[in-house]
Amino acid sequence: MKSLFCAVVTGLFFLYSCSPRDKKGNFLDTTTSGHVKIAVDESLKPLLDTELDTFEALYQRAHIDIIYTSEGEAMNLLLNDSVRLAVITRGLLPSEMEMLKSLKLEPTQVSIAKEGIAAIFNKKNPDSVITLPQIKDILTGKISTWNQLRKGASKDSIQVVFDQPASGIVRYFKDSLKIDKLAPNCFAVKGNPAVIDFIATRPHAIGLVGVSWISDGDDSTTNVFLNTVRIGGVSRDTGEYYQPYQAYIAQGQYPLTRNIMAINREGRAGLGSGFLAFLAGEKGQRIILKAGLVPSTMPVRIVEIKREPLQN
Repeated sequence: MKSLFCAVVTGLFFLYSCSPRDKKGNFLDTTTSGHVKIAVDESLKPLLDTELDTFEALYQRAHIDIIYTSEGEAMNLLLNDSVRLAVITRGLLPSEMEMLKSLKLEPTQVSIAKEGIAAIFNKKNPDSVITLPQIKDILTGKISTWNQLRKGASKDSIQVVFDQPASGIVRYFKDSLKIDKLAPNCFAVKGNPAVIDFIATRPHAIGLVGVSWISDGDDSTTNVFLNTVRIGGVSRDTGEYYQPYQAYIAQGQYPLTRNIMAINREGRAGLGSGFLAFLAGEKGQRIILKAGLVPSTMPVRIVEIKREPLQN
């Protein structure tokens, strides 16, 4: 018994002495243990909550604090070394890459998924389809009332609601539609759930939210949201309209799509690197698939269902 006790103590001593430490002797995190802070675009919260729960269940010595914020603030936190990993919907800009390289860092950026931006409408609104040119005209103020969209519609003003002023959604529309300044009828609330709540009580408003908030049919919060608003169809021109379903995003038919990027600034293989590897690995990609988004590193099987009556 004494020899067994000595063996256990010796093993713990070697484990303790071999654990990585910094220059002050403090323990360093590893790819599957320790503590780290990361920043995530708030529009991706439902997906990252699920990813984190699974990761920490698998690696119980790992503790990740997620700061959910706007895309702009998430990038600022990464550049200022307040977090080591950021999950947003764009890659590093050349100036940001140069800034990190000036600090002798080689940042890693990996596309982990493709998702969409959903246009949502109040259930009492008879209009629930829109084209990209119409969206641009609304965001720039060229179209400001519903009867300018459709003859016979109301003369009420169109309100456009975003999640946050510096969000990735705002940046997406400015970049993709080449808009310098949004019209006065566009404003932001506090997060995607607030956008959905706003649209549920405003018949003359359009909301723009991340698809991950409404794509997982097994999530109770998603079902509550879907019962209060209508998901709009979007067309590139005046052709066929598509809703932000997984298959349409995967095939490129839904117009409002964007990549989800994980950007890591760690100079070694720490917990941020471990979580990034998990997101891009099989388990993380399966979570993305189940959430109704399109994983980047594994194939998506698309099944076409023909709704035809059975023959006797």
